[in-house]
Amino acid sequence: MASVASSSAPVVTKGVAKGAGHGVAPLRAGQGTSFLLRRLHSLSGIVPVGAFLFEHILISNSTAITGPDAYARQVSFLANLPLVFFLELFGIWLPILFHALYGFYIWYRGDGNTIEYPWSGNWMYTAQRWTGGIAFAYIVWHTWTMRFTGVDLHAYPNASFGKVQAEVFQTPLFLFYVAGLIAASWHFAYGIWLFSAKWGIVSGEKARKRFLVVCLAFFFVLTGAGLASLTSFRSRPQQPTEPGTAATQSTQATTNTEGR
Repeated sequence: MASVASSSAPVVTKGVAKGAGHGVAPLRAGQGTSFLLRRLHSLSGIVPVGAFLFEHILISNSTAITGPDAYARQVSFLANLPLVFFLELFGIWLPILFHALYGFYIWYRGDGNTIEYPWSGNWMYTAQRWTGGIAFAYIVWHTWTMRFTGVDLHAYPNASFGKVQAEVFQTPLFLFYVAGLIAASWHFAYGIWLFSAKWGIVSGEKARKRFLVVCLAFFFVLTGAGLASLTSFRSRPQQPTEPGTAATQSTQATTNTEGR
């Protein structure tokens, strides 16, 4: 998620050499009793929020590339997982809400000096804050329109492809999809780097620079897969968006048969 993946960034003062992760003033939040919350915030950006984003972009949405039937089967599979409501509540929505709201709090209490110290690490830290905000706004909107308005996709997964198409065929909404995809992909990919540096998984300046390249490559993979999925929705004829038509009934029957 997407989501505000990092709770802090390296501290720098005047005279420190340029480099990834430098150029960020100290955060005033996170002292004393908030240490645990900051750790949970950092961890939640990877698991479960990041894991959900990985699955959503690279697995579920990528099935759209092979067509409406494959996409409907994937939606049906996810909708029929045991205790799916509780899996979503405690594995997706509450972690995203905690990660985002605490991330906004850290952002509010933080101090990124992109004007005084316009170094790469400082700009990347600032991008991390803004992409988190954009991604959260997109997730809230996307969840509301896909899950809580119109046809219930858990009950009628065959209408899922057409429901997404109805939005991405509108140029302003398509651009919003693209912005949300890029923001979420960047936030997760760079968040992995920040998490690894903060938790001591990757140490040493050279190792961190190499791992940063890996994370940036991962960002392009996520973005490329997401754009390919969006292109697939726009490149096919409009599919039915409501249950009850001959086409959706046929797809629904196929989905139910293969799910047995």
